[in-house]
Amino acid sequence: MVVTAEQNERLTRVGPGTPMGNLLRRYWHPIASEAELVAEPVKPVRILGEDLVLYRTLDGRFGLIEPHCPHRRAGMANGYAEEGGIRCSYHGWKFDLGGQCVEAPFEDLSSGSTRFREQICALAYRAEVRFGLVWAYLGPAPAPLIPTWEPFTYENCFTQIVQHVVECNWLQCQENSIDPVHFEWLHDNWHAGRSGHPERYAAKHATLGFDEWEHGFMYRRLHEGEDESSDSWRNGRLCIMPNLFAPLHFEWRVPIDDHRTLSVIWMYERVVAEREPYRQDVIPSWWGQHVDADGHPITTHVLGQDVVSWTGQGVIADRTREHLGRSDRGVQMFRRRLIADMEAVERGEDPSGLVRDPDANRCIRFPNELRNQFVEAPTPERLAARMAVLKRVMPGSRPDDYFFLLEGQPDDVHQQWAWAMGLTDTRPSP
Repeated sequence: MVVTAEQNERLTRVGPGTPMGNLLRRYWHPIASEAELVAEPVKPVRILGEDLVLYRTLDGRFGLIEPHCPHRRAGMANGYAEEGGIRCSYHGWKFDLGGQCVEAPFEDLSSGSTRFREQICALAYRAEVRFGLVWAYLGPAPAPLIPTWEPFTYENCFTQIVQHVVECNWLQCQENSIDPVHFEWLHDNWHAGRSGHPERYAAKHATLGFDEWEHGFMYRRLHEGEDESSDSWRNGRLCIMPNLFAPLHFEWRVPIDDHRTLSVIWMYERVVAEREPYRQDVIPSWWGQHVDADGHPITTHVLGQDVVSWTGQGVIADRTREHLGRSDRGVQMFRRRLIADMEAVERGEDPSGLVRDPDANRCIRFPNELRNQFVEAPTPERLAARMAVLKRVMPGSRPDDYFFLLEGQPDDVHQQWAWAMGLTDTRPSP
C-alpha cells in the first residue's frame, strides 16, 4: 500500500470535521488520571484539536466543558468545581455536566425568572472515571462503553499511571505498536550501537506473524534460534484500535492535536505472595521525562528511545516517501483498517472495535496466554530474573530505577512499588 499525500492528510488530521477526527471521536480516550483531579479539580486540556476544561465536581463526577464562559468569555479553567457542575469565577454563572446554565445569580435575582439562563448552554462533552483514569468522549450519542480490557480485572497488582507529551502526530506513535522489528534495533541494540559495539547486538528476528482480531491486531515473532514454543510467538503483542498498545502494559497515544500526542501508560505488575491481598485506594500518577533540563533526549529508557524515533520522522511523517518492506505488513494492515473505519463512519456506521454490549464488557479477554503470568504471585527467582532483565534493558539508569519505560518516577511511587514487590520490608506511609 503506497500512501498518497491525500491519504496521509486523512490519516493524520484529527480536528473537528476531519475524517480521522470523526473516527477518533467514536471512541473513549484517557486524558488524565483520577489522582490528578483529586489534587486539583479543574484542569485545562487539549484533545483532538479542541481546547477544553476538565473538572471533578464536589460529588465526585467529571465534566468536560468549553474553555470560555458563554457570558463574557472568561476562562473556565479558573472556575469553581461545585456539586453537579462548574461555576465561572467571573460572574458566577454555573453549568451542569451537560453544559446547561443552571444559575446566573444576578440575572435570576433581578428578573425573578430563569428564562434567560435556560436558553444558554455551553459546549460540553462526557467524561467518566474508570480504572484510575479519566476518559473523554467527544462523539455523537449513543456513546459506546469504556472497554473493560482483561488486565483491568486482575487482582493483587501494583498499578501506576504515567503520562508524557510527544511532539509529533499520533499516528507515527501508534504505528510503532504493530512494528515488531523496531524492538530489536531501537531497544535491544540501542546501547551497544550507540557505544560502538556491534558485536553485542541481539539476536535477529527470523519470522514474523500478524493476526487480525475483533479489536485490532496481534504480532508474533521468532528470533534466531527460537521455535514456536517461544513466549514471543505464543504471546503476541496487541495493537488495539484505534490508538492502544498492550498487553504487558497499556500505552494510549491520544492526539492532543495534529502535532502533539498525549502518551498515557497504565502499568500493572503482580505483587509477591506476602503482600496479598493487595489493593490500592488511589492509583498513583506521575509525569515521565524523556528530555533533560538542557533539552537533550533521555534515552536510557525504552520510551525515550521510541520518542527520538517518532519525532525523528518529523512532526507529521511524510508517508509518500516511504519504502515499506516485509516487516511492515502489520503497519499496512493497520492503515487499511483505519481507512476502512473512516469510510464506515462516513456511511453512518460504527467503526471496528467499539463495545456496546454490557455483558461482553464484563471482561474482554486478549487472544494470548499472558494472563497466566498474573494468576500466581511471582517466585523470588522469577522476580530476580525480571529485575536483571530490566537492568540489561536500561544499563545507564540509576541503580534503584526499575521503571524501564520513562525517567522520573517519584520516590514515593518507587517506595510503594518496592514494598509491593517485596524488595523492602518498610511499608511506605499512605
